This record gives sequence, structure tokens and C-alpha cells, in this order.
Amino acid sequence: MKFLIIIPAHNEENNLPYTLDSLLHQTYGDFSVVVVNDGSTDGTQDVIRKYTEKDFRFTSVTLQKSAHQPGSKVVNAFKKGLQSQNEDGFDIICKFDADIILPGHYLQAVEHAFQSHPTYGLVGGLLYVEKDGQWVYEGNSNKHHVRGPMKAYRKECFVQMKGIRETLGWDNIDAILLENLGWKEVVLPELHVKLIKVKGADYTIKPADYYGRYFYFLGLNRLLAYIAASKEAMKCRSASFFINIIKSYERCRSQKPELKISKEEQKIVNGQRWSMLKKKWLKM
Repeated sequence: MKFLIIIPAHNEENNLPYTLDSLLHQTYGDFSVVVVNDGSTDGTQDVIRKYTEKDFRFTSVTLQKSAHQPGSKVVNAFKKGLQSQNEDGFDIICKFDADIILPGHYLQAVEHAFQSHPTYGLVGGLLYVEKDGQWVYEGNSNKHHVRGPMKAYRKECFVQMKGIRETLGWDNIDAILLENLGWKEVVLPELHVKLIKVKGADYTIKPADYYGRYFYFLGLNRLLAYIAASKEAMKCRSASFFINIIKSYERCRSQKPELKISKEEQKIVNGQRWSMLKKKWLKM
């Protein structure tokens, strides 16, 4: 199976070499990489050039700069990279971030998973971050969800779900839609992907405004959004955090920014959330 790997990159001159080197050293070599330079103002383009001149499997697309809408910037860059290629020649479509380090057998393990399990639609590993000189699991509560920095889709699944959406929450919407189509999202826990980030930053903590917008763009109805907000507030034991999430969510409902999912897809998202709620909270 042949991989098409799209890597959006904005001002990643310090991190991108680690990502591209980890691809160069893969045990599985049937892949093509498109690095999308999304309006970088640092030396990202020089880094990209070193790899495109070294290996024919690496190509690039240069954008002036993507429009910065909630959650859409990285997906817009990804789509520009995808449009530069003929999808017919590939079996697996990947969206990777420009600040990750893949283990040497990553692509081989993903390819084997797809080959061995025809119902697998989305496959990935687990994210690890550096803490006190050690690489540790980044701490997201859901170890069964493939995170945004390392998505690998079976092409048939990707096409059926109409690709990924230019919106906040895209990396959860994809999992819900593909599951509704009968595909499976699978995490291979033995694949430890290192996420390079600013030391001291917490990758998992987001401000209240983010959650409010996220729940809106995910298409959650009011009741589910309030339940989700209470869950996030309980994590930090803050009533004000809950109130601020709700304010952000209701502001979006009032202003009505465009959703990137259809009414039918909103029903699918809400139905899946209700199922999760019954299973985890109500034990039904």
C-alpha cells in the first residue's frame, strides 16, 4: 500500500527536520511526502528544499498564508497539499504535523494494520511529550482516539467521509463520521510518536473560550454542550470555567458562524455523543 503524507508547516524550521528525518529513516519506503509551507516567515522553506533536493519522494507546495478561521488553517493547508497530487495512485492518506518524530517502523506497522484488517479506516499511535528529560504519554484521557498530529486514513474511508473539515473539532468529527459509515478508528499503543513542543506548555489544557467554540463547531445541541462543559469544568474544579465555556458556546449560537458539517452529520455527531453518555455516565 502506498502512502500519501501531507504535512502543513508554518514557521517550523526548528522542528520540521526531526519530522522529515524520521520519515527518511522509515523501514517502509513506499510513500510520497508533500510539505505545505503555509506562509512561513522563518527558514522553513530552506529546510524543505534540503529534503526535496535530496529525495524524490519529498515535494512541496507554497502558500502565501491560509485564512485563520477556527480550526481551519491547518486543514486548508492540508487540502492544498492534497489537491497537488493524484489520489488514485495512493492507498493511505496521512495528515501529519510538522513537529512530530515517528518511530522507525511507524509506516510499516500502519500498513500492516490496514492490510490485515479491511474495516480499519483510521489508524495511528499514541503521542508522547518530553517531561523532565523523559518521554511520557501526553495524558489525553482517550487512548482510543487517533490525535490530529498523526492521522492515517484508508483512502476508501477518506473518500466516503468526504475528507476532513475546515473547522474547529475536525479531528473528532472525522472519527464520528467514519464510524457511522462502518469503519473503525484504531490506535496502535506500541507506536510512540514524540511531539516536540515548548517545554513547560501543557498540550491538553485549553481556555474556556476554546471549548465553547469547539462544542459549537462540533455541532452539539445545547444540552450536550452543557454536559460537556460541566465535564471540562469538573476537571479543573472551577464553576467559573463552566460559565465561561457556556458564554462562548452561546455567543457562537447567537452569531451563527458557518458550520462545516451538514444537518444530517450534526445528527450523527449528537447521536454518537448520546451513546457515549449512556455508556460511560449512565451505564446503560
